[in-house]
Amino acid sequence: MLIDTHCHLDAAEFDGDRAAVLAAARAAGVGGFLVPAVGAADFEAVAALSAAHPDCRHAFGIHPMYVRQAHESDLELLHARLAEGSAVAVGEIGLDGYVADGDLPLQTRYFEAQLKLAREFGLPVVLHVRRAQDQILKYLRRIGVPGGIAHAFNGSRQQAEAFIGLGFRLGFGGAMTYTGSRRIRELAASLPLSAIVLETDAPDIPPAWGAGLRNDPANLGRFAGVLAELRGMRVEEVVAATGANAQAAIPGLASLGVSRALGRAAG
Repeated sequence: MLIDTHCHLDAAEFDGDRAAVLAAARAAGVGGFLVPAVGAADFEAVAALSAAHPDCRHAFGIHPMYVRQAHESDLELLHARLAEGSAVAVGEIGLDGYVADGDLPLQTRYFEAQLKLAREFGLPVVLHVRRAQDQILKYLRRIGVPGGIAHAFNGSRQQAEAFIGLGFRLGFGGAMTYTGSRRIRELAASLPLSAIVLETDAPDIPPAWGAGLRNDPANLGRFAGVLAELRGMRVEEVVAATGANAQAAIPGLASLGVSRALGRAAG
């Protein structure tokens, strides 16, 4: 199954045509969508998407780029929402070392707290790792969680192997479609296929054929084609493998096949 392991379908960019975006993605072969929150204000919206669409699943978390808008009470709310049992992961969480004024100490405090929540509830995590791979690995070694996905991976091979060794899969998407993204494309081509999942990060990280435009989950099938070309494989093999990897990384996605079958039967 073709699974978009990271798409922000709740984003304002989709407010005008969300139903059409989902329909186009399904028509393009996408069978499941993981929608991570970026802050407490998004918790209700991502949960509502899962409730309304059997092929959507959601994660609750506070993104490192939004910690300045967060409050300590948001962690209490996150605990309460995770206790409800509807979320399949804690995310999007992590660290971001790219933005100069990103307040890494504050990011770290929220990241550590959310890793502890993931450990408490036995949930995998969806990680934002931009220019912070080594710091994130340090905390993952200290606070063990049940694996997950390192989203939009762009680190070194050594860092990739460290994440894989801790039970994580690595997310590849739009950046892989640019011929200039040599390190990302080399990793996508040569890492064990069992370590790779596909994602769009819609509406962000548009592909080479849509640079400057909104990224839509319907692009995921073409991403699978790019990965297949890089690896010298049939696209059907890539779709099957990355879908299975997604369900192994986020066990809550395993029910997507059941939901899809029920939807076909109802139709």
